Amino acid sequence: MRIAVAMSGGVDSSVAAALLLEEGHEVVGATMKLWGGSQDSGCCSVGDVDDARRVAQQLGVTHHVFNFTEDFDAHVVGPYVAAHAAGRTPNPCVECNRHLKFDRLLGRAMQLGFDAVATGHHARIERDPLTSRFRLLRGADPAKDQSYVLHMLGQTELSRLRLPVGRLTKPEVRRLAAAAGLRTAAKPESQDTCFITATGGREAFLGGRIPLHAARVVEARSGVEVGAVSAVELVTVGQRHGLGLGGGDRRYAINVDVPTATVTVGTSDDLLCERLDVGGWTWVDGAVPTGTEVLVQTSAHGRPVLAVVEDGGIRFATRQRRVAPGQAVVVYEASAGTEVLGGAAAA
Repeated sequence: MRIAVAMSGGVDSSVAAALLLEEGHEVVGATMKLWGGSQDSGCCSVGDVDDARRVAQQLGVTHHVFNFTEDFDAHVVGPYVAAHAAGRTPNPCVECNRHLKFDRLLGRAMQLGFDAVATGHHARIERDPLTSRFRLLRGADPAKDQSYVLHMLGQTELSRLRLPVGRLTKPEVRRLAAAAGLRTAAKPESQDTCFITATGGREAFLGGRIPLHAARVVEARSGVEVGAVSAVELVTVGQRHGLGLGGGDRRYAINVDVPTATVTVGTSDDLLCERLDVGGWTWVDGAVPTGTEVLVQTSAHGRPVLAVVEDGGIRFATRQRRVAPGQAVVVYEASAGTEVLGGAAAA
């Protein structure tokens, strides 16, 4: 089988390529050039591209760099900025997977005659022997499971995708890389947003693209103004620090209203809700019926909680913290909680 391995310059994709070579596949490394602006962290930096190229050399495979900067700006950076301007909290890694890895890159690979694309994600794909349908499952390492950020994959994408390291733990991946002498064996993981620099942060990045507006902070129950923030566009639901509240009882942002430049705060109890409205469902293998019991995960490594799928949202079995609008909400089957059913965005 001819497989294009999405090599990010990290240890997981390096080992993915090595494992596929061991299985006898024809492997070609493919690295996406995504961001052309300032960068000092995150994936796909100049250093990461160089690491991917050198690992490909070590493995004796061809390496290509695909320039998708325009697509990245249109589908990830632009929506990221627009979301903040509207008081939402985007998830750029999810959108990068949706639009770049498993749309643009996958499409390019198919055009070039590859049979499949592989990545270093910690998740698993299984094919049901009775129905021949594909299932997306959590990775073998609970601490590194990345199924949450792959929830948008459907049957077409899963049929053309390989996840070689999904059956391994992270220490096992590093041991394999070290045994093979790969230069990325001990490379630290990158978990930062690639287009946000550590020196400037979100404020500098967004401030160069949209106006940032100071906002008042008001108490939910009394309506009294209790603080102020320099930029309402930088506040997210659930936030506790940076609200200008000083000491006293803990209070959290429970609502962000950009048009009126108002952040409403309340107690931890005020942050709880029974139902979560969502929009833009995508399903791995068809929508589940209303009333289906599921486990819901609302952050990449959050604790799954029991809920029921309703029309336009989900209802928690017990009250849970509100989810910032724009964040991914992923549902798993309820029995074991290992199979991804689909996902949506918090409204």
